[in-house]
Amino acid sequence: MIAKTEMQDLIVVDGQARGIVTRHLITGECNVHIADAVILATGGYGNVFYLSTNAKGSNATAIWRAHRRGALFANPCFTQIHPTCIPVSGDYQSKLTLMSESLRNDGRIWLPKKKGDARPPDQIPEDERDYYLERRYPSFGNLVPRDVASRNAKTLCDEGHGVGKTGLGVYLDFSEAIKRLGEKTIRERYGNLFDMYQRITDEDPYKVPMRIFPAVHYTMGGLWVDYELQSTIPGLFVLGEANFSDHGANRLGASALMQGLSDGYFIIPNTISNYLATHKFPKVENSNPAVQEAVATVQARIDTLLSIKGKRTVDSFHRELGKIVWDDCGMARTAPGLELAIGKIRELRQEYWKNVTVPGSGDDLNESLEKAGRVSDFFELAELMCIDALHRNESCGGHFREEHQTQDGEAQRDDEHFSYVAAWGYTGPDSAPELTKEPLEFHYVHPSQRSYK
Repeated sequence: MIAKTEMQDLIVVDGQARGIVTRHLITGECNVHIADAVILATGGYGNVFYLSTNAKGSNATAIWRAHRRGALFANPCFTQIHPTCIPVSGDYQSKLTLMSESLRNDGRIWLPKKKGDARPPDQIPEDERDYYLERRYPSFGNLVPRDVASRNAKTLCDEGHGVGKTGLGVYLDFSEAIKRLGEKTIRERYGNLFDMYQRITDEDPYKVPMRIFPAVHYTMGGLWVDYELQSTIPGLFVLGEANFSDHGANRLGASALMQGLSDGYFIIPNTISNYLATHKFPKVENSNPAVQEAVATVQARIDTLLSIKGKRTVDSFHRELGKIVWDDCGMARTAPGLELAIGKIRELRQEYWKNVTVPGSGDDLNESLEKAGRVSDFFELAELMCIDALHRNESCGGHFREEHQTQDGEAQRDDEHFSYVAAWGYTGPDSAPELTKEPLEFHYVHPSQRSYK
């Protein structure tokens, strides 16, 4: 294991993935690592939204640099919005905290019926509360899938019913469960979660309802892989959330552990060994033109970022980008909104390369430089996400287009025209991506329209 390094580029020799270029985060030194194959298990790209439940170090650089080298990127617009997160508390918060979905087993979700009602929750009578999930979905109530719960919460908050100082929150109330089951039982079930919530918010959920709000959590898109977890670049294998495979478009309630465990323990040990046994690997020296070109590309990007000397910080750009993507390519999308977002992202990216400031040098620890490279990738990824969402004229799984919904406001599928994986090829930062469609064939279990009424 080589610690304290970050992948900067993929080395492709004669069409095969043969190594990576890394930058040491402490010394700034760029190094070449030659190999017979490359495995990326670098997680998802939820931080393109700036605020998400992911660790701040999670980024898309490894898979995006591989995408630039020819690996197709599949279903980028399919992202999972988690409904049970602690709401944002201010403009300069850096990340969000996920609360377990298990809380919805006993907690009841509600909002004041009256817009702008700022009364404490215990002063709002029952007949002035809207248990909106129980009202709209009597068969499932508070246990509707994540996308449904998230969209409903955001819609009502956007209409002015939200609670808390920001108005971006709904109540998750355990008072009825405590009366019915007793506080001891609730402590046994959720004690650690209640303690965590109280330490973060300084509110006691045993006495007052929790406040929750949707947040970006998991990404179902990623580099396209086949059943052997190999990308469209021979020798480049992609595992877990970094690929698009197991959860597809529809991670409405499942465990990422399934994908991590199945990919890492059961699939890749067999498939990569088969690849290594059936291919030849001529020796690659650091002097190889492909290696030198990759190193030069990495160094040129670093030098450019350090030389701009603009007036805006990396975080200010990332925060603005994240809001664009959240507003127009988040829980609900529209064609006009996506077209507007694409234009905004392109304008902001152009400004970024003229007006970002990255203090310090590339010869030592420089967190601003690390973030600058990652955000430059997020700009291109965000644009692709919007392009993917715009081209898919249907609602399906984690993708909801407002123009394509039933009379009840639920997702309207179009399996006749969109039953395929959308795999995009990189053609340059200012060129339209190339779409490859992988048809989805269902022989035993067929997709059907969902209803949770």
